[in-house]
Amino acid sequence: MPNGIIIIDKPADWTSMDVCAKLRGILREKRVGHSGTLDPMATGVLPVFVGQATRAVEFAESGKKEYVAGLRLGLVTDTQDVTGTTIETREAEVSREMLAAVLPQFTGDIQQLPPMYSAIKIHGRKLCDVARKGGEVERKPRGITIYELEILGQAGPADFTLRCVCSKGTYIRTLCHDIGRALGCGGCMASLRRTMAAGFTLSQAVSIQDVQERGEALLLPTDQYFANYPAYTIAAEQQERRCRNGNPVDAPDCPDGTYRVYGRGGEFLCLSRAANGVLTSIKNFFGA
Repeated sequence: MPNGIIIIDKPADWTSMDVCAKLRGILREKRVGHSGTLDPMATGVLPVFVGQATRAVEFAESGKKEYVAGLRLGLVTDTQDVTGTTIETREAEVSREMLAAVLPQFTGDIQQLPPMYSAIKIHGRKLCDVARKGGEVERKPRGITIYELEILGQAGPADFTLRCVCSKGTYIRTLCHDIGRALGCGGCMASLRRTMAAGFTLSQAVSIQDVQERGEALLLPTDQYFANYPAYTIAAEQQERRCRNGNPVDAPDCPDGTYRVYGRGGEFLCLSRAANGVLTSIKNFFGA
């Protein structure tokens, strides 16, 4: 059965779940999950985990993400992007220097109010479902981190391109909306392309058509996601058996830390934590 990670360059107008459903059919594997939802209008890096690799999704979801976004000033919509219904239009006479002057307000650790058109659940109801019926729910701001925010270019009097590196939970639509409000003219997101997620970049991404043509040959090995951790190979058969049974393994030669653990035959077994000469599994990746 196929196991591994595939980096999809998500096409516009597809949901992230649409991509997973398509890959389930192509790869004939039910266990398919993604790390980090992209809006249908967005394109770019969508890491998809297949088979045993789905166990790594929880680690991948919390990493930094990088986006290139179109900011349109002078336009406010209910969805905070150009696909929504227009609420307000204003004249936007904003120079690149004026925009640059407000960006420091939106860098570092900041608070962001989740948009109504989002999949966040409050009291068991998705905000987007409430919004589509014309309702609104009181939301609380959430802490996010904007690590980098810069202007890449200006396409017109009211259109700019921004690059943003941010934490999990950041809404780029809301960032554009809030920047427009800070400038006094309003704003929304005109386009969005994710260029990095879970440590994977566009240079590693493939299209749905590529997967249709080449199938599981495009899958990256699961342990590649954990490449930043040192490797440890279990030498004794009895110790490997203990590991496969979910038991701690004696490893007196292993300094404290987190490791990619391999069996005697080179199979990636688990991500483990070493402490006081004992390896304890954090997550297993071997077959049943």
